[in-house]
Amino acid sequence: MTTSAPGLSQPDLLSSPLRQAAVDYVLAAEERSVAHHSLRSYFFATKHADLRGLRRGVDYDDDTLFYATVLHDLGLSEEGEARPDRFEVAGADLAAEFLTGHGIAAEVVDTVWDAIALHTSPGIVTRRGVVCDLTHVGTGLDFGHNADHITDEEAAVINDAFPRLDINTSIGEQILRQAERNRGKAPHLSAADYFYHAAHGFDRDFVSRWGAA
Repeated sequence: MTTSAPGLSQPDLLSSPLRQAAVDYVLAAEERSVAHHSLRSYFFATKHADLRGLRRGVDYDDDTLFYATVLHDLGLSEEGEARPDRFEVAGADLAAEFLTGHGIAAEVVDTVWDAIALHTSPGIVTRRGVVCDLTHVGTGLDFGHNADHITDEEAAVINDAFPRLDINTSIGEQILRQAERNRGKAPHLSAADYFYHAAHGFDRDFVSRWGAA
């Protein structure tokens, strides 16, 4: 399995045993396309931080950002789907359990939980601190969202290290499958609800039972 990042100037992807364990976890638990998306999200997040002049180890903790980005889609794993909550919250819980089990401090675990649970909530996640903001931005940059400041050449280095594997289609299908198997995984106005409605049309149950008059 791909675990290296040739050509990338950021700190070694596997610079600690816990980073190695986190990468091994997502590669084993997630479909490869989603695992690669999570790994790319870290590098896009650090690229964005560098362009904003944010200093690693001063303005944000790089390990915390690594855990938040790399673990952010655990809710799309089989273990995540088995839990009742929307995939963002299931993933945040799984990441918190993983980090707590490895002795990570509660304040770091809390930051990672917030970053993952809110990574699909623009306008909210950016108010929860720099790691949460960078996690949201990094995951979005991997889909080209607000990416004008990233050159094609810079993106190619990241994409070549962790091939995209049709992630645009793959991740949407996984979110949709969860919502179809368990409608509770897609509460109204959530990201999963968006995918569900895109496939099945507007849910009239969302209209107030009291009517509009």
